Amino acid sequence: MKRVFLSLILFLFSLSCKKENSRLAGETVKISSRVNYADDSKKLIINSGKFQNVISKEKLPFKKVMLLNSSLIGYFLELGLEDKIKGVSSPEYVFSRKIHQLINQNKIINIGNEQKYDIEKIISSKPDVIFTNYVPNFSNTYDILKKNGIEIIFLDEYSEQNPLEKTKYLLLFGKLFDAEEKAEKSYKNIENNYQKIKQLSMTMPHKPRVICNEMYGSQWFVPGGKSFVSKLIADAGGNYFLKDNTETVSVPLSFEEVFVKSENVSYWINISPHRNKKELLVLNPNYSKMKVFNSGSLFMINNREKDNANDYFESGVVRCDLVLRDYFKIFHPDDKTFQKEPLIYMKELK
Repeated sequence: MKRVFLSLILFLFSLSCKKENSRLAGETVKISSRVNYADDSKKLIINSGKFQNVISKEKLPFKKVMLLNSSLIGYFLELGLEDKIKGVSSPEYVFSRKIHQLINQNKIINIGNEQKYDIEKIISSKPDVIFTNYVPNFSNTYDILKKNGIEIIFLDEYSEQNPLEKTKYLLLFGKLFDAEEKAEKSYKNIENNYQKIKQLSMTMPHKPRVICNEMYGSQWFVPGGKSFVSKLIADAGGNYFLKDNTETVSVPLSFEEVFVKSENVSYWINISPHRNKKELLVLNPNYSKMKVFNSGSLFMINNREKDNANDYFESGVVRCDLVLRDYFKIFHPDDKTFQKEPLIYMKELK
């Protein structure tokens, strides 16, 4: 009797599991407000902005991929999927030593650049999929590649304004390359680190004022108040000088406008690479009039830079927790929490 009862329990449990698995199989996984995917057991449906990809499960996991923009490399590095990459554009902008080793070994080919992609080389290599930002000028190129049976997935990760949502693209790559468990674990680790730093920053008694970027020509382009950078500054316990602005895109300001708004600024971040502050003055002598230039702290984003490549735009795209930690250390130098941790992406300009 006990055996019959136990068999009945196991049978009901298996039915429950099947129902649960069925529910999960059809569940839509939200990456951000503009990206999600759903798995219905026969196909994977990806929605990215105005584009949709319906991919047969028979084609997954992908084995050969090409990348038309280097900012997506960080996701492959984080998941240990470098061997899936068979082609990259503009390799001179790639920071990863691993990727360059594979290029030198002819395991990854150069497929051109944003001025002109080598269509013949791409088609002859027969990649399973190409990932790229959508560039309207290349619509004809995309059509040619699609007609040759190449899946193209447009991922404009640069348009995401929430750092953790940009990191969450890991889950999509995990799904496409049979690395779901690793992607979930990696994302949770980054999310936990990020939230701990954010919570710590909320306990800081002082929120120093911060400005970003620098002059280009006659204008100073700064991140909008609802932008990716603005959120990082806020979550790191900084007081962004344009935080009340409602834009997500860059906002052009005159020097005079920035000068007036930067009266009580203590930190100037995300400056382009310069050898010293004197070099910065050569580009614009008016900087000498700013209080932050004379008595504040200035930081560049070139601590991990080699030739034309900058890891801030590669691994930093994924590891928002490390970027946030850099900003926290900069804004709160007296806090001992990360005292033994060096800055990763940022370097002080003296």
